[in-house]
Amino acid sequence: MHPKHYRTGWISDVHLGTRGSKAEALLEFLREYEFDTLYVVGDLIDVWQLRRGIYWPQAHNDVIQKLLRAGRKGTRIIYIPGNHDEFVADFVGDFGAVTIEPRAIHETADGRRLLVIHGHELDAVVQNIKWLAHLGDFGYNLLLRINRPLNFLRQLCGLGYWSLSAYAKQRVKSAVNFIGKFEESIVRFSREDQVDGVVCGHIHSPVIREIDGVQYLNSGDWVESNSALVEDASGRIELITGFAAPTLVPTAAPELADA
Repeated sequence: MHPKHYRTGWISDVHLGTRGSKAEALLEFLREYEFDTLYVVGDLIDVWQLRRGIYWPQAHNDVIQKLLRAGRKGTRIIYIPGNHDEFVADFVGDFGAVTIEPRAIHETADGRRLLVIHGHELDAVVQNIKWLAHLGDFGYNLLLRINRPLNFLRQLCGLGYWSLSAYAKQRVKSAVNFIGKFEESIVRFSREDQVDGVVCGHIHSPVIREIDGVQYLNSGDWVESNSALVEDASGRIELITGFAAPTLVPTAAPELADA
């Protein structure tokens, strides 16, 4: 089966190096979709978590290799660092098919200008009180760890996947208020660049909406929502969410022939 071809794609917040990263699902997405240009909108690698302990399974390495291979095959990769992989910001420039930029302006096929930015620049907690941001990150990763045994029990009961961390984020009033204020702030921030819209990640909440006449697009994450934004040849942008890795059906071991 040939991959679906799109003019542009945006992925963000893969958080390789954490147990919550859905690297296998992202690999399947990258097999099924190909792009002329692919934006990696921050937090591809979670250095914060890697500093606490090394976790790097083969699938995480495969994601890096898959992105580099896509670049060699003609996809232009634009990597915009986030707060969890901020070390990459020290290497701004072109590296083969990969371009590292702190921010970018993307022009759609129908002529709209979109600011592409991770979004942590608008997060006062991350910028001004880094120890508190790290504490919040620890709590979030704790909820992600609880997700695993919880969903194992749900699977035994015949129930589908359910994210405790996503539920908590949606229900806690302060988190809901933070998301709303973040979206409004980043739209105001984008007006300085005189653009038609802004694409970001950071808060793991995928959405496409219009705020005060400016299009706000969040590519979500590959920890909870498994989501991406894609632009077709006409300039239409859509949001893909809930992308899952294929379920592997174990094959029965061959029976031994009678001696």
